[in-house]
Amino acid sequence: MAAADPPVPLRPSAILPRRGLMFILSSPSGAGKTTIARKLLAEEAALTISVSATTRPMRPGEVEGVDYFFTDRPRFEAMVAEGAFLEWAEVFGDLYGTPHARIVEELESGRDVLFDVDWQGARQLSTRAGSDVVSVYLLPPSIAALEARLRARGTDSDAVIARRMARARDEISHWEAYSYVVVNDDIDRCFAQVRAILHGERLRRERQTGLAALARELTR
Repeated sequence: MAAADPPVPLRPSAILPRRGLMFILSSPSGAGKTTIARKLLAEEAALTISVSATTRPMRPGEVEGVDYFFTDRPRFEAMVAEGAFLEWAEVFGDLYGTPHARIVEELESGRDVLFDVDWQGARQLSTRAGSDVVSVYLLPPSIAALEARLRARGTDSDAVIARRMARARDEISHWEAYSYVVVNDDIDRCFAQVRAILHGERLRRERQTGLAALARELTR
């Protein structure tokens, strides 16, 4: 028996303009968020990663505007006062934030923006951007599986893993704040489910900005 054809990806109509969306991925460390994000960026041409501004010094090999927008603390704090960030936070003494104007440009051009943020960043983005936001939380199949993944990396001491596990339990407690929750018990299945969410959200009526004009034309 011949193999069935693969399913056709869901995409908005090519003839209709579309507003992009802000696609948030969150998970505790070790639950697969980075892997899923990389696969999405590789497969989805209309998806781009959000580039944050930071006061952290540039590291060797990093590129301005690709890895981060590098700035100093006084300028960053002035931008906070001006409302220039959709969300921002201080992490280990350095400031990080998502520039508002750049995201607006991407959405209005019909491009989707991927955000790799924690639950606090997701909450700020949802508060500021409302209906433009789609948030997905990735859960491990069990707490034991999560710890096993962290230990398999072979990069952290027992003390560091213990801290990561304590933080993971706290982060997982905020799962109900997300639009979608996906259990990552198989990376390929998890990716397919996350990608299906992205495709379905692109088809929402309110994001297909050319529908009203098309409907008027069709009903003349």
